[in-house]
Amino acid sequence: MSLKCGIVGLPNVGKSTLFNALSSGKALAANYPFATKDPNIGTITVPDERLDKLAELVNPQKVLPTTVEILDIAGLIKGASKGEGLGNQFLADIREVDAIVHVVRCFDDGNVVHVDGGVDPVRDKETIDMELLLKDMETVGKRLEKFKKAAKSADKAALRAVSVCERILSRLEDDEKPARTMIQELEGEDLDLLLDMKLLTAKPILYVCNVDEESVVDGNQHTERFKEFVKDEGAEVILISAAIEADIAELESKEERMEFLQDMGLEAPGVNKLIFSSYRLLKLITYFTAGEKEVRAWTVREGSLAPQAAGVIHSDFEKGFIRAEVIKYNDYISLGSEAAVKAAGKQGIEGKTYVVQDGDIMHFLFNV
Repeated sequence: MSLKCGIVGLPNVGKSTLFNALSSGKALAANYPFATKDPNIGTITVPDERLDKLAELVNPQKVLPTTVEILDIAGLIKGASKGEGLGNQFLADIREVDAIVHVVRCFDDGNVVHVDGGVDPVRDKETIDMELLLKDMETVGKRLEKFKKAAKSADKAALRAVSVCERILSRLEDDEKPARTMIQELEGEDLDLLLDMKLLTAKPILYVCNVDEESVVDGNQHTERFKEFVKDEGAEVILISAAIEADIAELESKEERMEFLQDMGLEAPGVNKLIFSSYRLLKLITYFTAGEKEVRAWTVREGSLAPQAAGVIHSDFEKGFIRAEVIKYNDYISLGSEAAVKAAGKQGIEGKTYVVQDGDIMHFLFNV
């Protein structure tokens, strides 16, 4: 399955620089607002040491990691919900992503202009939050009017939908809270109604503080204030220097990158941290297939059953699913081969109700 994240933020916060570092893309990163107009789309390879270790044991013809699709979306300004700037385009683009990566500027640099005149990540976040809330209020309001008309005929389903929409609208208007805060409160058809509206503030969110080189490990006054401001949201906040990531992306060899990271006091690129955080955000896990032709990583959602995992490879695998042969990653690594795992009686034979676990090495039997 493909994970699609949208990088959002005000103009000139470092979105396109980060996008280029993530995807080795060629998005225009310029020192003026709206350098990005159309969304740039890139594909990121997900780093996974387990895949590398499996490949060392199997020595396949090909090694295929799983990927993340990422969109660099045009910068948003105050008034976007009414079409200001590139507002309509921004909001349409963000509606199509699975999760939001919200970049806020947490570095001071007089040479990089700020659309609102100064560095204030809390203000910047509030600007975007309000525009998304206003657009969601408009969406819910239209849906509410539709259900009210249907409810005049005493339609029970419509009456219930009116009640749910009024609750959602109150959360957005009166509490000024995102729709995602209601996901745990609703269930069944009520939750389906919320999700069906594809509200912008219902999407899971990850905050990225774009910092200078000196602040990438411990942060600074901007990041501390921002973390305090968002602490009740339950959202993850990570620190990344888009400038550092851009430098890393320019290095060709793995050895050069590792040496650069060590000099900066970092264990891994910030890109990796962002990808892993995105995985957690969307509750995704990885399973593997391993054979002489290829060793490959596949992405599924937590709680996926074996037939659903098979369907990620090909729809026929899910339709004609018979069973799955499953080897735990640690068993494969410790015993050294599939044959050794089977000889030790460690391979599991699982049916349609098996819940796939992160790191499973799977082989599917099917009949169509």
